[in-house]
Amino acid sequence: MTTTRQDAWTHDEDLLLAEVVLRHIREGATQLAAFEEVGRKLSRTAAACGFRWNSHVRKQYKTGIEVAKKQRKELRTSSPQQISEIEDEPLLESKPQDAQSKNAIKDLINFLQQYEEAPSLKELEQENKRLSDKNRILEETILKLQQEKEALTNNLAVIEEDYHALIEIMDRARKMVILQEDERNRKVKFQMDKNGNLERVEK
Repeated sequence: MTTTRQDAWTHDEDLLLAEVVLRHIREGATQLAAFEEVGRKLSRTAAACGFRWNSHVRKQYKTGIEVAKKQRKELRTSSPQQISEIEDEPLLESKPQDAQSKNAIKDLINFLQQYEEAPSLKELEQENKRLSDKNRILEETILKLQQEKEALTNNLAVIEEDYHALIEIMDRARKMVILQEDERNRKVKFQMDKNGNLERVEK
């Protein structure tokens, strides 16, 4: 079910806005004064009336605007009787089509809803700061991990050097033991005792 916004403009309000603005144009007054007058009558802000006029209503009354401008020029050079006749000339000869009016109102409502739902500048700045802080933390973490990796790589190189040195020491020790054992074996001989048993005799 589609709900109608409480601040949506009605056809009668658009008509009032057009009448007042065209009258001000004809009389040489400012559109701002017209918006303020309509705002007082409809309990709306002048800005809201101006937005409604520029975004929707003005397109429907192009002919009326031209007539009002023409009458304004004629008023400056006409006699009082001519002015009275001009003032009686209808301005709102261009009435909006119902379908076009409804579509325009729907488009405006959708635009305002999207505008209200869009993030504000402050929210975007906060999100940008949050992402910047997160990016900074990630960069610091990456740098720390790189430093730890470099330290571990250096430690591994030292451990490998110590390991190879230890292997060399153990290999030399093993060779020395073998040499010493061979040397001892060369100094020892075996002979048969009187009972027929072998006995070890130092050379």
